[in-house]
Parts: sequence; C-alpha cells; structure tokens
Amino acid sequence: MKNSLISIAAYLIANGVGLLIAVLLLDGFNVAFTAFIFAVLLFCVVQAVALPLVSKLSRDRAPQLMGGISLIAIFLGLLITGLIMSGVSTGGIANLLAATLIVWLGSLIAQFALKTMGFGTSAKTK
Repeated sequence: MKNSLISIAAYLIANGVGLLIAVLLLDGFNVAFTAFIFAVLLFCVVQAVALPLVSKLSRDRAPQLMGGISLIAIFLGLLITGLIMSGVSTGGIANLLAATLIVWLGSLIAQFALKTMGFGTSAKTK
C-alpha cells in the first residue's frame, strides 16, 4: 500500500513538473495558480484512463502507433483538461502539440529523477 501511494505521488509530481515546464516555455499555454493542483489531478486521471484505451485500440487496429501511445495519452489529457477546466488555456493546436512533447519529456525526466532519489514510479510509467 505504501509503495502504491509513493508511486501515485511520484506520477502526480512528474506530470505536475511536465505541466509546469510547458507553462513556463509556451506563450499562450497557461494554468491558473489556483487551478494547478486540480489541473494536474484531472490530467493524470484522463491520461490514466486514455493510456490503456489507446493501447488497446493501437494493438488491435494500428500497431504502428504503439511507440507513441504515451504521447497520444498526454495529448488527450491536455486537450480534455483544457476543455473542462476554466483555469487552463492551451493556446491553440500548435501549443497543444508542443506542450504534449514538453510534458512528456518533463515528466520523463522527473520520473527518472524521482526514481534515482528512491521514489518508485512503477504504478504508472510512460
């Protein structure tokens, strides 16, 4: 149970770091300070639901997409979070695509750093 909670916390932190990097680097991609925690939570939930669905669809219908499943799940997470939350603005499709890559890379680096510090991230890895 403790390991699961640590893994979930590491997953939330890693995705939060990725979102924060996207906010800092992209003009027009904004997350209101008060909405940041809820945006991270919603983004993580949407991504956790989208990942297995996209994986199954890819395996069954388009196996060429298997390498980009995390990117697709992150894109869907950002898109849905931006549509649902009033404190999140993606700034258009170009920003959304750039944010997808930035969040993926930022969360990947954060997960690696957390794992190096001893916080396991085995529950939801990208």
